[in-house]
Formats: sequence, structure tokens, C-alpha cells
Amino acid sequence: GAKFVHVAYCFARYVMIEDLKKLSVGTGIPFAEAIKRRPKDMYIAKARHRVAYNKLLQILQREDLVVQEYVKKVR
Repeated sequence: GAKFVHVAYCFARYVMIEDLKKLSVGTGIPFAEAIKRRPKDMYIAKARHRVAYNKLLQILQREDLVVQEYVKKVR
């Protein structure tokens, strides 16, 4: 349900941030400062968040459908 999707989203965000930390090592870009910065336009930031959240939800729903179909075929 919604709680699972939220947990999956939070986990995906955590993984993405950790990956960005690893990729930014040695580039001269301080990762901590980049993450702490607030966007200039919060409306745009919220819109991007909604788009990313909805896209992740669609991917998870599609994956769940594939798994359900696979289970039906196995039976």
C-alpha cells in the first residue's frame, strides 16, 4: 500500500544520495553543501518531487504486476 511505497521511495532516495556521495569524491564538489542547499523556487522543487515520486510509484506498480503474473503462471 501507500506505506510500502513511501518506504521504498525513502530507501531509493537514500541509495541515490549514497551513490552521489561516492561519485562526488575527488571532484572538488562538496557534497554536504550541495545537499543542504535549498532550491530558489520551492514550487519547482515540489513539482520535481511529485514527478519523481509518481514515476517511482508507476515503476513499483508495474513490477508488482509482473511478479503477480509470474506467480499465476507458476501455479
